[in-house]
Amino acid sequence: MKFPARIEARPDVMMGKPCIKGTRIPVYLLLEKMAAGETFEQLLEACPQLTAEDLRACLEYAAALAAEEIVLTEA
Repeated sequence: MKFPARIEARPDVMMGKPCIKGTRIPVYLLLEKMAAGETFEQLLEACPQLTAEDLRACLEYAAALAAEEIVLTEA
């Protein structure tokens, strides 16, 4: 797992939401944008302080959460 090197949650940054280290960019926002169809290239152009490794870390983080958490679905 590489995401711990790139993602952090600090109480003094974005109310403790997981963010890319050294930024105020929350992981959930990047995941939402990827889910909406934005490409890595578009995200990197919009946020030049990010790297492709940061974006891959977001996906890895989401996969780790999905593997550990119960996902609720409508019956």
